[in-house]
Amino acid sequence: MLPSVSFDYSLLRNLADILIVAYLIYRGLLVIRGTRAAPMLGGLTVIVLLYVLATHVGLLTLAWILGNFLSSIILVVVVLFQDEIRRALTKVGLQPLFHRPAPPLVEKSVEDICLACSKISKAKLGALIVIQREVGLDDLVEDAVLLDACLNRKLLFSIFSKESPLHDGAVLIEGERIKAAACVLPLTYNPDLDPNLGTRHRAALGLSERSDAVVVVVSEENSAISIAKEGRLIRNLDANSLRDSLMKFMATSTEAPGSTREVA
Repeated sequence: MLPSVSFDYSLLRNLADILIVAYLIYRGLLVIRGTRAAPMLGGLTVIVLLYVLATHVGLLTLAWILGNFLSSIILVVVVLFQDEIRRALTKVGLQPLFHRPAPPLVEKSVEDICLACSKISKAKLGALIVIQREVGLDDLVEDAVLLDACLNRKLLFSIFSKESPLHDGAVLIEGERIKAAACVLPLTYNPDLDPNLGTRHRAALGLSERSDAVVVVVSEENSAISIAKEGRLIRNLDANSLRDSLMKFMATSTEAPGSTREVA
């Protein structure tokens, strides 16, 4: 009779454990890459290394202080990296298994947005246009003016004209419809921004940091057209480059939500 051979599942289990943890660390580093969280992570690493050094050398007071600080490391990480954690959880929820596809932004809608922005820029008016993608933005509608109107370039231009009572706020577009106007957006707290950027640009960046929305900004000061996406700002666009960028972003959202990162 042949001897029975037993497979050691502990090795396979340990290998899977290591690979999963390594993948999570890798994805976490991708989320914070190029953000203000990267230097904060570096500073936290220095504190950990200093604690290890103080423990081995015998610096009791320093080791006690750092030990008490690191004993609440989970709370510290949540406080320091709350924006990045929110962004990472949002991307997990955007996987096809967990989310419902958003209404697509068709080519005619993109054309209307580009032509309206071009006309707004030439008229030296300001504009803030939010294009909803996969993440719902119903919280922006609570204090806004509901429109639920078909997307039209003339309507967009009239909303942002100086005579309109709705011009001081953002327009929310969902699919082929203007869902609401006079929306108030959260401001970004990024300290490394160009100090010359106004409230519209900071509001656009603030929303793009908290969702996967694409936000088009027309500056009232210099008539420049910009796009905010995933906390990045693409500046000085004309109608053609705006059209190309919007078409690329919308195509990317249908293929791999949240996978594109554009650098200003």
